[in-house]
Amino acid sequence: MSNQTNSLSSPLSDENVKKIDQLNLPIIKKHHVRLLAHCLEIFKEIGKDEKSFFEEDELLKKWCEKKSQKFNDNNFNKLFYEQMSSAAKKLNVFSKSIEKKFQRTGS
Repeated sequence: MSNQTNSLSSPLSDENVKKIDQLNLPIIKKHHVRLLAHCLEIFKEIGKDEKSFFEEDELLKKWCEKKSQKFNDNNFNKLFYEQMSSAAKKLNVFSKSIEKKFQRTGS
């Protein structure tokens, strides 16, 4: 993966991608972890000025609408939001299971 600065680049660092690749998991599980880590980085960026991103669904809706405007496809926007919302729920459940709370940086 590259840290190029373009609209489709990953928010994950090369270092984090390498750490995930070194996990003792099947390839499909590693891919799932990379997707969730990617989403988590996006959620951190979206909610950096909010105390509790996962409780504020409107932020995610607005972010997905903004990002999907370049595709001018309402179906994509809906699917994009559903997938990001699903990832948020999974990460929230996981954070509760390890007794961690998602917080903005600097809180």
